[in-house]
This record gives sequence, structure tokens and C-alpha cells, in this order.
Amino acid sequence: MAANINAGFVYLLAIAAMGVYGVTLGGWASNNKYSFLGGMRASAGMISYEIPMGLSILAVLLLAGTIRPSGIVEQQVLGGGVWYIVSQPLAALLMYTCILAEANRAPFDNAEAEQELVGGYHTEYSAMRFALFFLAEYAHMITGSAFFILLFMGGYHLPGVHLTHPETVGLLPAVVKFVVFFTKVVLSICFMMVLRWTIPRIRYDQVLKLAWQTLIPVSMTLVVVTAVMVYLGRTQWWQLAVVNLALTLALMVIWPRLPKTEMNKRVPMAGSRFNPLPGETVTTGVIGAVARSDDPMPDKGQGLVSVH
Repeated sequence: MAANINAGFVYLLAIAAMGVYGVTLGGWASNNKYSFLGGMRASAGMISYEIPMGLSILAVLLLAGTIRPSGIVEQQVLGGGVWYIVSQPLAALLMYTCILAEANRAPFDNAEAEQELVGGYHTEYSAMRFALFFLAEYAHMITGSAFFILLFMGGYHLPGVHLTHPETVGLLPAVVKFVVFFTKVVLSICFMMVLRWTIPRIRYDQVLKLAWQTLIPVSMTLVVVTAVMVYLGRTQWWQLAVVNLALTLALMVIWPRLPKTEMNKRVPMAGSRFNPLPGETVTTGVIGAVARSDDPMPDKGQGLVSVH
């Protein structure tokens, strides 16, 4: 933390929101339809996921009562030593998902989908311009992870280590706090890489549907519930954890009962393999006898050459 300014969070969110301009203009200026589509996907995803991310941050700020980064860490340490990831696990899950979507990381890397958009918004770029796009993506990962660690993982605090307490000052505590915070950020980035290797990419329509039909309503409900708990003075970590658990269970019960719209409905085409004409028999298997045979040498003895 270079300066303990009261508007630190507002400044960081404002600067991070400007990243959509570079991606969108970079895809548009390429004069390539795939790059343009990648830029449009990135802009739509960033705009959509900024809403639940801001609401999940607001749920934490309601508990902390301040937007100063140092004040939020002090509230987690001095308020019983319980991090906000324990008292607000649902908000932590929402924010981490939004961080992945904001950074265009898998499973939300639709803006650079190689299978359908060649390379997305950076298709026509090479050399250092191409490197700047990737450096910006990893810079977003580092900043988002540091933001998440500060809000939900206690920042520089480590339970059981007195040198990481806010009231401990000096050169050695400063070094220890930096090492703890840096290690947490590195572990968060490693977890993002594990997610990229594990979870496949979801469709673009599923990305927007997840944001507007799931994350935004859940985050709005979470903010309202947190505000009510703060108003009633029920801000103990176990009380908030029980409320988050109850909200998650209610979501699991209500969500399957909501009306669903069928996405990507297959259009029936007369004469296709899925919609054959009346009296027509569709065969999708291999018909040729040679292709259906398991014999590696069906024409044995006919012009074969033996190699020793």
C-alpha cells in the first residue's frame, strides 16, 4: 500500500473498468471479423460481471464499515480473527468467479476462443503488441487476486503469527507481512491456472446467462440480507455464515423450479439424419465391408511386400 487513501477501492474499480476499452478497440482496429467478435464478447462479459463483483464487494464493505484497505484488514483481524471468507463464503465465491470472467480466464475465455474465433481480439497482433495483451491479462489476474486476498483472506494477516498483526510495526513485521500477502497472491494465481487446466470453456450465451440470471440476483439478495444483519447487529462470523448457508440452500431449492428457456434449439431440416423423410432409413454407421473389418490385411497375398 503506497498511500492510505480513503477512496482506494473506488479508484481501483474505476481503473479496472477502463480495461474494456483497450480490448474492444484492439479487436475493432484489427479490421478482422473474428477479432471484432472477440472484442465484443470481452466487452459484454466485462460489463456483465462488474455488477455482481461490485455487489459482492459491497457486502464486505457493509461489514467493515470502511473502504480503506487497511481498515478492512483490521476489521478481519481485530473482529475475532476470522476472515471474511468464513463469514461471507458466498460473496467470496461470487467475486472470484467475476475475477476470472473480468480477466478473460478459463472457463470464461470466450473472447480468445481458438476453436471458433482463431485467437479473438489479438488475432492480428504479433511481437510486443501481442505480448502486451497477455501481460495485461496476467496483470489483471495479479490485481484481482490481491484484491480478493485483501477483502476475504485477511490481507497480510496469518493466524498464529504475531508479526502479521496490524499493531505490530517495524522493518521485520513489514517484511513478514509482505511475504505473507505475496504468497497468498501467488497461491491464488496458481489456483486460477488449475481451473484453466480442469474446467472446459462454456458457451458465450451461457457466460451471459450465468451473470444476468444467476450471479446478479444472488449478489443483490446477499447485499440486502447482509444489510439487514448489520442493521439488527447480528454481525458475528457464525451468524453470517449460517445466513450464507441458508441462502445457498434456498437457491438450490428454488433454482431447479424456475422456468427455463431452451437454448440453441435444433432446427428440423427435412432429409437430415435427425429428421429423415417418410419411408427413409438413415444409416450413420460405416457400410463398406473393408472398413468394417478388423483384419489389418484384408487383401492378404495380393501384391503385398514383405519388409525385413
